[in-house]
Amino acid sequence: MTQSGAELRRTLGVGDAVVIGLGSMVGAGIFAALAPAAHASGSGLLLGLAVAAVIAYCNAMSSARLAARYPASGGTYVYGRERLGEFWGYLAGWSFIVGKTASCAAMALTVGAYVWPEQAHAVAVAAVVALTAVNYGGIQKSAWLTRGIVAVVLAVLASVVVACLGSGASDADRLGLGAPEGAGGVLQAAGLLFFAFAGYARIATLGEEVRDPARTIPRAIPLALGITLVVYAYVAVAVLSVLGADELGRATAPLADAVRAAGVPELAPVVRVGAAVAALGSLLALILGVSRTTLAMARDRHLPGALAAVHPRFQVPHRAELAVGAVVAVLAATVDVRGTIGFSSFGVLAYYAVANASAWTLDSSPAARALPAVGLLGCVVLALSLPGGSVVVGTGVLVAGVVAYGVRGWVVGRRGQG
Repeated sequence: MTQSGAELRRTLGVGDAVVIGLGSMVGAGIFAALAPAAHASGSGLLLGLAVAAVIAYCNAMSSARLAARYPASGGTYVYGRERLGEFWGYLAGWSFIVGKTASCAAMALTVGAYVWPEQAHAVAVAAVVALTAVNYGGIQKSAWLTRGIVAVVLAVLASVVVACLGSGASDADRLGLGAPEGAGGVLQAAGLLFFAFAGYARIATLGEEVRDPARTIPRAIPLALGITLVVYAYVAVAVLSVLGADELGRATAPLADAVRAAGVPELAPVVRVGAAVAALGSLLALILGVSRTTLAMARDRHLPGALAAVHPRFQVPHRAELAVGAVVAVLAATVDVRGTIGFSSFGVLAYYAVANASAWTLDSSPAARALPAVGLLGCVVLALSLPGGSVVVGTGVLVAGVVAYGVRGWVVGRRGQG
């Protein structure tokens, strides 16, 4: 028995929301995004991290203001619809679901690559099935598991920082604090690193399951983002000081390579375990976020209405979760992880561009519009600065979404005339 139009249960406090945000951000992104970002920017890696953090902060504050005003599942899909019109909300939801579904598959494959490289696809599918089952059991179970994952990942990252900065191999000259090699590389690095910051949207998409959302969400989003920025800054400085930008850009497992270069090779297996656990945490939170946006779009019939069902016992959008889990499992069994970071970043930057444009309409004062304006411009610039293939594929996906929206509108119009 299900409830198609029921609301979700409000059970999450500030601590739970912060943990879910951390589980989304302090995850596989820091293990995966540093190397391609260093390859793109060279000595400008830390500057790229700073640019990504500034844009992420603007996006986070816009999302927090909007989530407090519209505390419903769906995140920017809801905000765009309410502030800009149905089309822009749809486009945000489309960008989020497509981009983050690909990210789910990438995170699942990251688990497989670290746990059992020879059977990465099989492990990835098993991880998707297991975490979909956890999410099906209720949001509180997901929050409890995420707490444990965040604790393990933070401990591993702290050990990497201590090992690198405390070793004789650490050299501040490798940090590249002088002039960067080129603005284009820095912006591309910022766009790639944005992949590792983009988890705070999960807090907003869970707006219907947060207690007192007008107070909880504006506190939880900047707190989770601030903790993540501090962690990333320490890790980036530590790894750069040991490997340097060139070697980091060539690394396939940069944190493991860094602890080996620091003279602590016995820590490398621990880092591998930490990366797998981090990817699991990201996958858990991603499935949560994508299923809630799917729920919101299904309620408005932009997706099949059956996906709007809420389980009467577990109070979760169980059909949406099962559908998302099934799609991700198929992708995890068949796709290659390469290129998904850039593609995901493009989709999420498009999503946040709509969020900033929506926040712009909340208050007409210049001071209130400053952060949304910076965020909107930053999202557009970073999206266009990503690798060419990611821009082309991302643009094609957005166009496909627009076509689907137009076809649906035409069909609905024809039915109305009939």
